[in-house]
Amino acid sequence: MGKTLAEKIIGEHAGRDVSPGEIVVAKLDLCYVQDGTGPLAAREFEGLGRDRLAMPDRTVIFLDHAAPSPRKELSNDHAFLRQFAATFGSHLSEIGEGVCHQVVLERFAAPGQLIIGADSHTCTNGGVGAFGTGMGSTDVAVAMATGETWFKVPDTIKIDLTGEFRPGVYSKDLILFLIGLMGADGATYKALEFVGDGVAALEVSDRAAIANMAVEAGAKTGIFPSGEKTKEFLARYGRENEWRELRPDDDARYERTIKTDLKDLVPMVALPHYVDNVKPVADPECAGIKIDQVFFGSCTNCRIEDIRVFESIMHGRKAHEGTRVLFAPASMSVLKQAVAEGLLGSLLDSGATIVTPGCGACVGVHGGILGDGERCLATSNRNFKGRMGNPNAFVYLGSPATAAATAIKGELADPREFVS
Repeated sequence: MGKTLAEKIIGEHAGRDVSPGEIVVAKLDLCYVQDGTGPLAAREFEGLGRDRLAMPDRTVIFLDHAAPSPRKELSNDHAFLRQFAATFGSHLSEIGEGVCHQVVLERFAAPGQLIIGADSHTCTNGGVGAFGTGMGSTDVAVAMATGETWFKVPDTIKIDLTGEFRPGVYSKDLILFLIGLMGADGATYKALEFVGDGVAALEVSDRAAIANMAVEAGAKTGIFPSGEKTKEFLARYGRENEWRELRPDDDARYERTIKTDLKDLVPMVALPHYVDNVKPVADPECAGIKIDQVFFGSCTNCRIEDIRVFESIMHGRKAHEGTRVLFAPASMSVLKQAVAEGLLGSLLDSGATIVTPGCGACVGVHGGILGDGERCLATSNRNFKGRMGNPNAFVYLGSPATAAATAIKGELADPREFVS
């Protein structure tokens, strides 16, 4: 019987063939934590009494969620994590270097790797053909000590993509459509494997955005085959020697298959307070909804390709007088490229406020917290009640193109009005 991508990768790291439902112990290629989950993981590691990390060169601590720190308690956590990294020799990604998942894509993740992080969106790494999944801080602490962890091998749902996006439609619209189709628990502890002719045209930035939100359907991971697009992405960061081709077997067994023609999709938006509360942005239910803030950032959508899309719509236009725009680049590398391409000045002219590369307003522990009754259109991945720091506010999710159109009009808007 052939193997899915998830089965291949877990099997390689467990040292044997594996099948869905099996419990296995597998060696890891990378584990990481961030400043929200890291203090607990680090303290749990210290409690194990170990004097060294199992793989210090493949253990990374990120200061990205509250960066720079807005409170003394968080500053103390940062100081503790810096000291931990210095003591045990792990990598430390400092304030301003960027969102953990984007930095891992740029510097560490590669096809066929098995990666865990104390953050649910570690599945982003499926964009380069790695099996990435989030785990609790205690499990990650044990992995930091041993270099391995346990898994139940997931069943896999095949997402068979055909066609190409029409103008104004992007990867975020695809994953929102799929989450709306499956429901927030429709893929619980499954792997979502994206294959088909439609994958070929998707850049790694597209794939990462899709894989990032697999967990919003309950999935253990979302993963793409590794081909030429993956090789090109790694080469951009001087890592082409880490590329390998990785595809599922033709006779792999899937729990079920969902076929989606990309040309049939339209711009989508998730309405409060659930990610699967999805509607076409052109739906009458979305008409005339005033938006007070647009947040263009997060580990889902603020890579250089996203910035180009956002800027192309905003170019020469101003944000609506009643709508503020926050822009948080996914990494310092992304910010530098935006500067080099002249995109940053254009966004500033449009009325955007640039904040430190990192998670920004996404999790509500930093700048950009909403006021009572305010509405935000975010390019991030969650719109739960209170997600952005105020349970009395409302968060909508959309693509960078939808975010730009919304910023211009001051209400939920269809980006196809601004593209040809």
